Amino acid sequence: PINVMMSIEREKCTAVYGVPTMFIAILDHKLFHKFDFSSLRTGIMAGAPCPIKTMKECVERMNMTEVTNVYGLTESSPGMTQTRFDEPSLDRKCSTVGQHYPGVEVAIIDPETGRFCHVGEHGELCCRGHNVMKGYYNMPVETAKAIDKDGWLHSGDIGIKDAEGYFAVTGRLKDMIIRGGENIYPKEVEDFIHHMSGVQDVQVVGVPSEKYGEQPAAFLILKPGVIMTPEDVQDHCRGQIAFYKIPKYVRFIDEYPLTASGKIMKFKLRDLATQLWPDA
Repeated sequence: PINVMMSIEREKCTAVYGVPTMFIAILDHKLFHKFDFSSLRTGIMAGAPCPIKTMKECVERMNMTEVTNVYGLTESSPGMTQTRFDEPSLDRKCSTVGQHYPGVEVAIIDPETGRFCHVGEHGELCCRGHNVMKGYYNMPVETAKAIDKDGWLHSGDIGIKDAEGYFAVTGRLKDMIIRGGENIYPKEVEDFIHHMSGVQDVQVVGVPSEKYGEQPAAFLILKPGVIMTPEDVQDHCRGQIAFYKIPKYVRFIDEYPLTASGKIMKFKLRDLATQLWPDA
């Protein structure tokens, strides 16, 4: 983060592109207050769902008033949707990934029935248009899994669409937690815990449970010098979100396993959770 902050100030950058974990690291750096971000104006947040709190802080503390949120896949070249740089609603800029690009269709489809979902109904984000790849090279089986017979590219992400055509990503299909028949979307719980004072980042995963199928577990990174207990996190959630969404287990760690591009590898957190709480 220090090199990025130095470069922004020295080069008077007007835009910064990155994934949420990168922006979180900058915003929570102990020397953040010593740098001048007044030259910044815009940028792109992409690669993973962004916590609402983080997007607001980019606007308010880094001067990125025209930052946009982009959603897509490499297979969609890579964008499907994007918020406007002049989006009048800060809440909408922070909580959605915008509307579909011109000439591109984006739909929410029920992954089990193939039915097109209604406004406000969770389903899989799918895309059709000139931006969709022809296929994976010499991999016809994998291509058929990704693109259906009607030309829809299936993202594997869960999302919803509002009445104005704005989309929001709520998680990965494989990351969704099913506890006692109730669906839990990790991003919803993560966004809520993110607002706790002293929390730098949080990731929620499912732990296999003999009784309930799965239980939610939270891995938190705290800001330097902060002391917190698992009970503090659970008490913060109690009475504010549905009881079944409250993390049954909480663990504080120093860092998350990341890909080379800075994306969090949740499957490794799930593996760790299974090792830590084998009798969930």
